[in-house]
Amino acid sequence: MTDAPQPIEALTSTGIAAAMDALGEPRYRARQVVRWLYAREAASFDEMTDLPVALRERLATRFIVRGAVIEASQTSSDGTRKYLVRFGDGTAVETVGLPDEGRLTVCFSTQAGCAMGCTFCATGRGGFSRDLLPGEIVRQVLLVARDFGRRVTNAVAMGQGEPFANYDAVLGALRLLNSPDALGIGARHLTVSTCGLLAQLRRFATEPEQFTLAVSLHSAVQTTRDRLMPGLRGVGVGALRQSLIEYASETGRRPSLEYTLIAGVNDSDAELESLVEFCRGMLVHVNLIPVNPAGGGSFSRSSADRARRFRDRLVATGTEATIRVERGADIDAACGQLRQRVGDA
Repeated sequence: MTDAPQPIEALTSTGIAAAMDALGEPRYRARQVVRWLYAREAASFDEMTDLPVALRERLATRFIVRGAVIEASQTSSDGTRKYLVRFGDGTAVETVGLPDEGRLTVCFSTQAGCAMGCTFCATGRGGFSRDLLPGEIVRQVLLVARDFGRRVTNAVAMGQGEPFANYDAVLGALRLLNSPDALGIGARHLTVSTCGLLAQLRRFATEPEQFTLAVSLHSAVQTTRDRLMPGLRGVGVGALRQSLIEYASETGRRPSLEYTLIAGVNDSDAELESLVEFCRGMLVHVNLIPVNPAGGGSFSRSSADRARRFRDRLVATGTEATIRVERGADIDAACGQLRQRVGDA
């Protein structure tokens, strides 16, 4: 009795090369398979016509091409499109396409659900289902590109899930997205947004590619951050700050800090001063984000004046800061909303 074929999406480019080695095939066959899967979007090995028939048959006994489909979508008046993407095993995640002049950015998910439990996030309320495979992450980007009929220029791991909790698969997906045999997106245009898992953050600093890092901070006050992000209670704010300093020193790259402004929770003057001190002397950019009230809990967004107060105070003390321009406000824009509304298998 032979083992059931495994999804080819479970393999990174390195894994595909290892599979070719195991089959006694030359390494260039791996590049061909990657091109068929992620540049030409082949749905089966039979479509890979520049591979020998015997190789296609052997691949089909070991692997399946599971694929993905767009099950539901919404389009905002600003052009943003949100998708419910369903994979071959029935798992569904959310993906967003954000068109701009000359650019198309895809916000993709790295897990089905999330275990971090952030109190302002709809995904956190839904719990964790499973990690996504490298190829499943890439397929989200391919589906958005096909739907828009345009090349994707930027991709960000800011959808459902904690990317660093699925580190190897996410890194493998980033390398496929970056590969000239697949989508060819520049490394600096590929961003990982993490809650700040320290061991993985240190590991990310050692990767050779110049991928971009964003860290969800949301408060520089330990008790406030613990309340907002219960899955990160073991990560001290001081240790996170030191890790970010080391990251910038080792890579020469500037990370971003994501700070969701929530009225009466993390937008006081005391919270602002703690944020200023956290950022003082660091190479960092702060992205201030008005909370989406539908994202979870009973939170309300800070006033525009408070957001400007935060931005202006940070800039005045030497830290670059911007207020995120809201996109997709008239659709199920918060992570997890569309999945909850349509339902998951």
